[in-house]
Amino acid sequence: MTLIMLCGALGGLGLFLALRSLDPRTDAAISGATALARLDADLHRNRAAIALTADRRHSTESERLRRLGSRARARLDRWGLDLPRDLRADLSLLGRSIETHLALTLAGAAAGFVLPIVLVVLLTLVGGGVPAGSPVWMPVLGAILGTALPSLGISSRAGERRRDFRHVVGSFLDLVSMNLAGGRGIPEALTSASTISDGWAMVRIRDTLETARLQGATPWSALGHLGEETRVDELRDLASALALVADDGAKIRESLAARAASLRRRELADAEGRAQARSQSMLVAQLLLCLGFLVFLIYPAVARVLGS
Repeated sequence: MTLIMLCGALGGLGLFLALRSLDPRTDAAISGATALARLDADLHRNRAAIALTADRRHSTESERLRRLGSRARARLDRWGLDLPRDLRADLSLLGRSIETHLALTLAGAAAGFVLPIVLVVLLTLVGGGVPAGSPVWMPVLGAILGTALPSLGISSRAGERRRDFRHVVGSFLDLVSMNLAGGRGIPEALTSASTISDGWAMVRIRDTLETARLQGATPWSALGHLGEETRVDELRDLASALALVADDGAKIRESLAARAASLRRRELADAEGRAQARSQSMLVAQLLLCLGFLVFLIYPAVARVLGS
């Protein structure tokens, strides 16, 4: 019982300190440079949030989770910490904001810490045996598992969406090339090509171009930022090519058609590689089935010989 009370006290103290650290009223006075840095970070965060509009149309994110996550992210920014770049790019592709991911991580850690304590208390009340020392390490292990739980599977799902995004970018390049062949300018060609489909990737590109128009930025710079945010190299290459056209007047229509063809060839090679990998896995499964069938046939004879 003493260990249970000690774990409960430690858990309550940790929860109080966590909530206390997320309280914005605990901040001390800040300097002007720090305030400007925070303002710049908030501006960048708002631009990233606007870029998620296409995915949030079908999102079920809670406003309370976003508020809690925004406090956690603001605290991490003050400490000079941030999520890994790969994880931020994967979250951007999945349409999940960093604030929501941080809130889910905190909730998972709190649930993982409290749940073992509750189970130990219930086992103690019903008279079950609890191993000595288990109440000490079980909440810590539960908190670690709860922290890692929201990040499981993000990389694989983001990889699938990134592959779909590349396929859409290839079609987008063809559409832009056809619009340029029809005599339209680059901004008009980009806008017209992005209105062909209502898929999540094309809507993401269209919202990015519309946001750039409202903010007075060039469409190719907006596409470049989107490529850096989602780690889609084809968008960054497109932005570089369009910037060359704007600066040096280079020919772009043939280049876009060649880029689209190259992208389709690479997608075809990737599809063939995945098909070959699945064929190899099917071959291994067939070999295991044959081995099991051979064991089934040989076992009676071997058992008879050994029995005699």
